[in-house]
Amino acid sequence: MPKNTFTRGHSRALTKRHRIAVAGVATLGAAAVVFTAVPGNAETTTSEAATAVAPVKYSSEQLKGLQADVGEQLAAKSLPGKAAEAKAKAAAAAKAKAQAKAAAKQKAAAKAAAAKKAAQARKAKEAASRSAQRVKIKAAATKTYADNLDGWIKESLDIMKSKGIPGTYNGLYRNIIRESSGNPNAINGWDINAINGTPSIGLLQIIKPTFNAYHVSGTAWSQYDPVANITASANYAYHRYGSIDNVNSAY
Repeated sequence: MPKNTFTRGHSRALTKRHRIAVAGVATLGAAAVVFTAVPGNAETTTSEAATAVAPVKYSSEQLKGLQADVGEQLAAKSLPGKAAEAKAKAAAAAKAKAQAKAAAKQKAAAKAAAAKKAAQARKAKEAASRSAQRVKIKAAATKTYADNLDGWIKESLDIMKSKGIPGTYNGLYRNIIRESSGNPNAINGWDINAINGTPSIGLLQIIKPTFNAYHVSGTAWSQYDPVANITASANYAYHRYGSIDNVNSAY
């Protein structure tokens, strides 16, 4: 029993010592750490150890150097991003320029097509106008005449004028009334010409040989045709008497 009591007391003594030893070891460890943080020739006091672990102070020149280094590092890191941004901007500008160029080209093409269409429309309009003008001129040139004595004389006078054959309306009318009374189918069956087999026929009573000899081109080849009969007779009177106006009797 006493042996067991001694054993318990001994255990408590060892435990206390052990705690002291552990504390001492911890203190020595802390001191070792302080010693390693200061120069070897420094004195190992508690205040000096505290000073050794104080924050490090930098001069303004050192701070500027550090700032410069940090700025250079940040700039170096930002260069790829800036290069990519610049490349993207250049690509966008090139795309916009190409689109603007394509739009301008398309606009120019549309303008040229519109101008071509307008020119074609203008030419078609001018052609139509010229055609209409030609039709109008042709209609004016194609003069119409009445199918009667007045119309026959007027048409004959226009043909005579174009051929250079002299004569007037009055000269023709006067001789026509005397010879046939204005009947284009009149035939003389009793004079010498009729006896010889070539009777006088038509408005101005012209015989066949004389009609053929003085026929005016552009008129019919029939003595019964009023215009052909008048122009051939006027042409004969022109060559023999100077003009139909100079004829006042049988000729």
